[in-house]
Amino acid sequence: MTPRAAGCVAVIGENVADAVVEPAAGSDTALRLRVFPGGGPANTAVALGRLGTPTRFLGRLPRGVFGDLFVERLRTSAVDLSCAVTASEPATLTIASVAADGQASYVFYAAGTADWQWTARELAPSHLDGVACVHAGSLSLVMEPGGNLVEKLLRTARERATVSIDPNVRAALVSPRRYRSRIAEWSRLADIIRMSADDAAELFPGVSLDDLLRAPGLADVPLVIITRGERGVIASFRQDVVEVPAVAVRTVDTIGAGDAFSAGLLHWLYQAGHLGGRIDQLDIETVRRALTFGARVAALTCATPGADPPWASRLTSESTNLLP
Repeated sequence: MTPRAAGCVAVIGENVADAVVEPAAGSDTALRLRVFPGGGPANTAVALGRLGTPTRFLGRLPRGVFGDLFVERLRTSAVDLSCAVTASEPATLTIASVAADGQASYVFYAAGTADWQWTARELAPSHLDGVACVHAGSLSLVMEPGGNLVEKLLRTARERATVSIDPNVRAALVSPRRYRSRIAEWSRLADIIRMSADDAAELFPGVSLDDLLRAPGLADVPLVIITRGERGVIASFRQDVVEVPAVAVRTVDTIGAGDAFSAGLLHWLYQAGHLGGRIDQLDIETVRRALTFGARVAALTCATPGADPPWASRLTSESTNLLP
């Protein structure tokens, strides 16, 4: 693949401090937490930067120990923070519990936190200068007062950039009805929508995944992707359906796997020269290859604790964590 000559991927959204519950030691009754930098959009930005795609992060970064943690992670992952905002509000926090199979569940502490307090000046259209693709998602699309401003910026971005959206439904914090009320607008804005099977069940209750790929509510989206964990990925590109298998891996946890998948997909499309507009030159075989790459990036993320996506060098070397 030949890299694009110019442009970058801009990611809009939140950082979150992921506090993962660690197993109690013996009779110790204290709750032990290990804190990782996370947040769906930030995870995607970090993964893109580590893969080698020029990446700009539009987020509101809190001061203090969590803010320092976020900034260090983004900067050392080669993410451009020139359009990020230093915020006075506190960081968003989650408590993540990991089951025996590596699946994570979350409790959010997000009221009044930095990530959602956008102003129109902070999300100025000038932040999109030189951008080939804008990726947004998760809580930043539905938490107010910022959600409407993020949507407005995506409308502006669509004039010259590919738009990628990941709903990443957080039903414990925001009612699925709120997401459902916005999915039609996101479908009009997006060239690419990726959702997990759990997201799909919340957004389109009672609709099978096969029917969902051709649902009227998503008909305007050229590329619709549903990630299904161990069952792999199914996608529809202009009504043609393609499936790719999951990559077998010794799973530590699934935190950040979907975010890493989105980064892998966008990285592949960027390197192949398909970002920067309406993805008109894609074909189904190219989509398959991009999905396969995204699945590999997601698998390697599952092989490490927390949302710790791989660097490009790891994707070109044999990994002991990948199963035969």
